[in-house]
Amino acid sequence: MNRYNRLMTRINDGECILIDGATGTEVERRGVPQLKHAWNGGGALSHPDIVRKIHQDYINRGAEVVISNTFATSKHALTDAKQDANFEALNERGVKLAIEARESLHKDNVLVAGGVSYWTWTGQKPTLEELNASISQQAAFMAAAGADLLMLEMMIDIEQMMTTLKAAQSVGLPIWVGLTCEPDESGAMCLRTGDKLEEAIRMLKPHNPDVINIMHTEIEYIEQCLDILQQEWGGPIGVYAHSGAVIGTEWTFNNVISPKKYCEYASEWKKRGVSIIGGCCGVHTDHIQMLSNQLFQSPA
Repeated sequence: MNRYNRLMTRINDGECILIDGATGTEVERRGVPQLKHAWNGGGALSHPDIVRKIHQDYINRGAEVVISNTFATSKHALTDAKQDANFEALNERGVKLAIEARESLHKDNVLVAGGVSYWTWTGQKPTLEELNASISQQAAFMAAAGADLLMLEMMIDIEQMMTTLKAAQSVGLPIWVGLTCEPDESGAMCLRTGDKLEEAIRMLKPHNPDVINIMHTEIEYIEQCLDILQQEWGGPIGVYAHSGAVIGTEWTFNNVISPKKYCEYASEWKKRGVSIIGGCCGVHTDHIQMLSNQLFQSPA
């Protein structure tokens, strides 16, 4: 049984798994300069030691899944940043740095997830045909680099989400889907661009992702999201919320939730049967350490 199947067996047996916190904003917090129009995606080539150390720090604090710093390395984002020549290198190296972190600590059971997103910093979206082709390429780079699974992050609308999912599935790796949610004017919970959360889940179900996560979502909205997700979806559920806000392209860390308070929320998510807990933008190593100390037993 490989490391992925071992972890999924534990999840299916009712265990809750700790994953990492933010990678992109943690890269920023540790001083790596941004790429214009590709956020914090350049670190794998410009500052690999910092990126590797972030993964090591999360693993040392108990994270059993770490996500590569590739949220911002889609082909269209890198094209906007005039970095498209590094499309393969950034995605391959992003995954390999996480693997190197795992190997350096002799934590062979830790999973490395290749983070995939279609977010754009210019607002210029690729066509669905272009997105399908580029996600298929990106997923292939990550699979060849040794990723254990693909983590689709910040899915904000059904149309692009489904294109991304089908393209990512082409390489045969397990898929975890991350939905970013907020209420519409009526209070109904939706993906960020307005598609109803219930409909997004119903569209995903026939394609059998292994996990559906609520991620990069305000903490105050998580409970309502879980109400809907637990009604519509019978499989494993993850939560990794964010805290703070972005001004321009920089994250504000001065109003990030305290590790203690985040742990209190996470305790309630765990009581509800959430299978996977970690953090997104703004949630860093101190938060993961608190979660590990208070809510998780050390893995065998």
